[in-house]
Amino acid sequence: MTGRLIGIDHGSKRIGLAVSDALGIVARELAIINRGKREDDFETILRVARDQRAVGFVVGVPHNPNAPDGVRAQADTVKRWIARLAEHTNLPIAEVSEYLTSVEARDLARQHNRKPDEPIDDLAARIILQSYLDAQSYASATNVAGQEPRI
Repeated sequence: MTGRLIGIDHGSKRIGLAVSDALGIVARELAIINRGKREDDFETILRVARDQRAVGFVVGVPHNPNAPDGVRAQADTVKRWIARLAEHTNLPIAEVSEYLTSVEARDLARQHNRKPDEPIDDLAARIILQSYLDAQSYASATNVAGQEPRI
């Protein structure tokens, strides 16, 4: 995808948003949405996407390799939310693992001198989006070299 992307960190209380530059090189934190009604959340996200002239979304999915089969995990909740978001937009939605993004976001928050009790959802969204951009860049570079990407 070429153009700005919106990174999303889905949480039960807040939704973190990040945006990429138009070239898909770097992500920056954008906003934190306090969760409300699902429809209101979608309306806010889609408005931000329009304002940013986004061409797609990247949503972090919290995969838990230790979750037993048949047990409903947070990843299932996020995937259902993504499916509902898809009903409200024609923009493509990519899913990426958000494994350990909270730890990275806390480290980033300290670097930005955020208070320990401040929300970090926007930073988590930035990390999710940046990891996607980096993977896409790597895949493009290896394809240019005539090799298959190892992602």
